[in-house]
Amino acid sequence: LLGSQGQFPLTQNVTVVEGGTAILTCRVDQNDNTSLQWSNPAQQTLYFDDKKALRDNRIELVRASWHELSISVSDVSLSDEGQYTCSLFTMPVKTSKAYLTVLGVPEKPQISGFSSPVMEGDLMQLTCKTSGSKPAADIRWFKNDKEIKDVKYLKEEDANRKTFTVSSTLDFRVDRSDDGVAVICRVDHESLNATPQVAMQVLEIHYTPSVKIIPSTPFPQEGQPLILTCESKGKPLPEPVLWTKDGGELPDPDRMVVSGRELNILFLNKTDNGTYRCEATNTIGQSSAEYVLIVHDVPNTLLPTTIIPSLTTATVTTTVAITTSPTTSATTSSIRDPNALAGQTGPDHALIGGIVAVVVFVTLCSIFLLGRYLARHKGTYLTNEAKGAEDAPDADTAIINAEGSQVNAEEKKEYFI
Repeated sequence: LLGSQGQFPLTQNVTVVEGGTAILTCRVDQNDNTSLQWSNPAQQTLYFDDKKALRDNRIELVRASWHELSISVSDVSLSDEGQYTCSLFTMPVKTSKAYLTVLGVPEKPQISGFSSPVMEGDLMQLTCKTSGSKPAADIRWFKNDKEIKDVKYLKEEDANRKTFTVSSTLDFRVDRSDDGVAVICRVDHESLNATPQVAMQVLEIHYTPSVKIIPSTPFPQEGQPLILTCESKGKPLPEPVLWTKDGGELPDPDRMVVSGRELNILFLNKTDNGTYRCEATNTIGQSSAEYVLIVHDVPNTLLPTTIIPSLTTATVTTTVAITTSPTTSATTSSIRDPNALAGQTGPDHALIGGIVAVVVFVTLCSIFLLGRYLARHKGTYLTNEAKGAEDAPDADTAIINAEGSQVNAEEKKEYFI
């Protein structure tokens, strides 16, 4: 009696994916040669000990002994789901139930609702649908690898009343940043062994061009070249751009050459100042950008070495007070105004004025010294002549006396000086 009480069949519930194989096992810890039997949800005997009772090629014996009876069901279908019974033929018969759950695998999802192309600003509605899942599958949306939470979910029972068709709808307004983006619908289900099924839709968004002008240099200078690049983006790709200046055509085609999206101005001058406009057009619309050109003077960084006349003038006129101030002024003025350096007008006047002043000053000094010298020599000659005339009784004697007294005259001249 005690042995009979210890005899009790043990089973476990089984879950299997549709199309897979289910193993049903019944164990008995203590068995005194009592038979074991497996029967299906319809109470049809599948195996009695090691003897097959139902003609079904999908059902096979795995192991049969006094302590265990295991069978396999291959290519499981949804109709195989239900409660299976293991019976131990004691008095009375003891049974144990095992529920076989068959998972319905969801079909590969499909995305609908996309028609190419979509215009920027339009509202897009995408729907992802999958059928055949049991239990109902879960659908998730991703855009740029970021999950979108605000979606609609719908579950419907299939015709077999065992599986489900689930769908999810995503609504959003598109812009140009969505062009080329992959929107992913992901289906998660326990039958997929942690490998979800996905469907992907790459978006194509058409939008008006965006235009930007990029100069080759931030500081355009006179005499140098300048390239203005019209960077335009749009879908469809914009047609060749149109360049204008101050609302009209380019004034100098020989110097202003348009190549593709570039405007090349070969040699800048002040007449090039103005507003340059670049227009880009595609089938969606037109956009433009403007660039205000201001041509700057070329800074002269070689001022100390190029203004040689000014430095020379400063050196020559340091001893002449009258030219010091104009020279300094001219040099200072030339440094402040680079345009004045090109003609060299200021330094030339200062140089000429300085030279003239020096020449006049030296000439006046020379005339003064020469006049004084001549005046002194003339006084000495008249004095000697007069002296000879006083001592002589006649003219001949006076001349002789004058010649004879040259020594005394020299002495007197030296004394006079």
